[in-house]
Amino acid sequence: MRQTERYPVDGPNALWQIYRTVSKWKAVRNFIFIQFTRYCPSLPVKNWIYRNVLGMKVGEHTAFALMVMVDVFFPERIYIGTNTIIGYNTTILAHEYLTKEYRLGDVRIGSNVMVGANSTILPGVTIGDNAVIGAGSVVHKDVPPNSFVAGNPLQMIREGKQE
Repeated sequence: MRQTERYPVDGPNALWQIYRTVSKWKAVRNFIFIQFTRYCPSLPVKNWIYRNVLGMKVGEHTAFALMVMVDVFFPERIYIGTNTIIGYNTTILAHEYLTKEYRLGDVRIGSNVMVGANSTILPGVTIGDNAVIGAGSVVHKDVPPNSFVAGNPLQMIREGKQE
């Protein structure tokens, strides 16, 4: 079950009211740095920006592939363990703006996790240590440690200790 905080809004949909919840300058700054890291070939430079500019918690030897898109508005709510790989063109969201409300949730990705290319990780999920997320998956619920999940909707492929 995703752990999100819900904030109702009055008036037009929540996305029209984004700058009541996030500073325009924070959004612009984050956008510029995130776009740079999406194309940056240096893993240490990417991790430095994620940690020191965007405020993410990123463990040692974690690798973000080309084109990874982290949350522009709330990157500080993303926590990733050590020795994890985030695959090509993956999106990690810590927010969702809906018509009548917006939701925020921490994303926690454990250590030694493999996230396949073109996956989407929604707000409020926890991915346990040593988990494998198949390419193209939408992670809309928690993933237990040592499991292999894939698909949209997300399905358990194998649970238990990985070899």
